[in-house]
Amino acid sequence: MIDLKLLQKNFDGVSAKLMRKGVDAALLENLKNKSEELKVAKVDFETLQALQNAMSKEFGAYKREGKDVSELKAKVDANKIEIAKALDIQREKQEELENIAMAIPNIPDDDVPDGADENDNVEIKKVLTPKEFTFSPKEHWELAEQNGWIDFERGAKLSGSRFSVSFDMGAKLERALINFMLNFNEKRGYNEVSVPHMVNRKALEGTGQLPKFENDLYKIEGQEMFLIPTAEVPLTNLFQDEIIPYENLPIKMTGYTSCYRKEAGAAGRDTRGMIRQHQFHKVELVCITQSETSDAIFNDMIECASDILTALELPHRLVQLCTGDLGFGAAKTVDIEVWLPGQNTYREISSISNTRDFQARRAKIRYKDGNKNSFVNTLNGSSLAVGRTLVAIMENNQNKDGSIDIPEVLKPYLEM
Repeated sequence: MIDLKLLQKNFDGVSAKLMRKGVDAALLENLKNKSEELKVAKVDFETLQALQNAMSKEFGAYKREGKDVSELKAKVDANKIEIAKALDIQREKQEELENIAMAIPNIPDDDVPDGADENDNVEIKKVLTPKEFTFSPKEHWELAEQNGWIDFERGAKLSGSRFSVSFDMGAKLERALINFMLNFNEKRGYNEVSVPHMVNRKALEGTGQLPKFENDLYKIEGQEMFLIPTAEVPLTNLFQDEIIPYENLPIKMTGYTSCYRKEAGAAGRDTRGMIRQHQFHKVELVCITQSETSDAIFNDMIECASDILTALELPHRLVQLCTGDLGFGAAKTVDIEVWLPGQNTYREISSISNTRDFQARRAKIRYKDGNKNSFVNTLNGSSLAVGRTLVAIMENNQNKDGSIDIPEVLKPYLEM
């Protein structure tokens, strides 16, 4: 959630930044009005409280002096009723304000480029040069079928479209990739954590998936429980409503989970193959830290994910997202896109985001900063999407006869 005090202090400045992200001016005006209504309600409540305190002192003086207190007592009792009404109004206005604020995205960093959509994203750099093939490279679903690694028809038979079943070397490579990524991240200082794949509503509100994206989530019927869209949700919410000692920061975590997404907004796109599925494996990086180390850790997370692709000898590029492509909770995001020769293009394989204190305000994650409690900064990123990494290995390491070479760094993991 955005800092409402900052909004009250500098409404025009904050609004201008949010409108860079496409936030409707009418929604912001409504937020401003509700903020003013809450301010008035607080003043009314505090005025009545001050009057009550003054009358209470006067009541005590009357008693000591033996004066008749009946008239004053009636005023005190009547004011108590008004205080209760004022408190109810204040709570109502607070709830109305927070409900609107929960639908407001994070404020983009000043250095995020302006743009309407992914076409306006800015390439930062390319890493490794794509291989030149002497033949026309196949797409991954052709290679999967030829090698017997992935069966999309049987996946659909079991669960419907956009599900798949991995066999033999396909299944082994998925497991090898997961172990390789977790070990790689651990060596870079990220502690492995295993978390549940189902979370409650409060957790998803904390990281910003709810209430806005409820239709994209799989909900457990009859319960306020959801299948996770990413390990970011349980990893970040491990510290929900906690005050972390300063000396414990930064907290750097990595974890593997399956992820579950309806992908309702992607109809008609990437419906074939493994690029966009309802269930997929992913290794995640999450960091909780102070604001002063936030940028350095953001760069470290990008480097860590990029270095995994380099170790796998997969050409890729780093792209900074523009305001129009920036996610709801992100203040800044760098995508890593891997080269897919079968499609002759770069495709997203990781997204590293700094949410600043946006998620921390929603999830109430703070740290002890001297004599005061401050909100942490939270960061998250894919390291990496396992299925897409497998796709990239298949397409980049294919031979003319359709066989696929295995990256050297994965071979020890296939012998485990």
